[in-house]
Amino acid sequence: MMTARDRYIAYRRSLGATPRLTHQTVLARGLRFAVWTTPPVPGVLPLVCINGGLLYDHTLLWPALSPLAKTRQLVFYDQRGRGKTAAPPGPQGARIEHDAGDIPALREALGISRWDLLGHSWGGAIAMLGAERDQAGTRALVLVCPVGITSAWMPAVDQAALERLTPAERAILERYPAAALGEDDPGVHSSHYRAMYPAWFADRSLAELFAPPRAVSVTGAAVAARLRREGYDWTLLLSALRIPTLVLQTERDLLPSGAARELAETLPQARLVVLRDSGHMPFWEAPERFFTLVESFLTAPLKDWVPP
Repeated sequence: MMTARDRYIAYRRSLGATPRLTHQTVLARGLRFAVWTTPPVPGVLPLVCINGGLLYDHTLLWPALSPLAKTRQLVFYDQRGRGKTAAPPGPQGARIEHDAGDIPALREALGISRWDLLGHSWGGAIAMLGAERDQAGTRALVLVCPVGITSAWMPAVDQAALERLTPAERAILERYPAAALGEDDPGVHSSHYRAMYPAWFADRSLAELFAPPRAVSVTGAAVAARLRREGYDWTLLLSALRIPTLVLQTERDLLPSGAARELAETLPQARLVVLRDSGHMPFWEAPERFFTLVESFLTAPLKDWVPP
């Protein structure tokens, strides 16, 4: 019987060569952002892809999302203070709302009048908050395993992760417990995320294929710590987000399914689709179904869209 790893490798081999990315530096809101793009596709809006993790750079989603480049230009960027993008002044004061404000600023700096947004995990939060600020510049929104519309999901994820890890992995995670994430020590945040990484996968063979990322960001740790420490509730704000939205949740995500349902019920034009047999990374664990759904949503008349 083929494992998820075997299926993923076979799928990637069927795609042919991965498109090349073009790198540029873009000045927006006083910061120099590192931006990468695939070749333009005439007559089709670009799709900006926003990674999660809060500490990490765009490589969490590239080349994972490269199949989408067959039919549209993809735009990736490193969030402020992550990867190759400059940190803001006073990074300890960073908030996720600052990341959200970068979305319309980047669109304008790139000279793009309108685009689609895709956000994964915490990148889904940045995408939602950014789209709310830039509804005229955003046509459609794809949220892949997004965090909840309030912070109520956090304790359930911490407990679910402990249940999925081996005893040795739990021992490592317990050295960097979730309770310590209210502090903005980037080393603690990085170590916690690396220890927790295997729990995000439904199939352990894929957790072994993709090495846990190494990243330390003062800016990202400050954003993550503030969200942990203060919590959040975006219900009222996002109930005014009138953009066609696909909420893609997975059956075996660590994030509780109720969080995705609540999000889809709050967003006025959202559709919820649940993928079976996948954890938090459906572009790796269920790529055929994942890319079929995303491609269908972005190319169909959005108000009439029905999952294929």
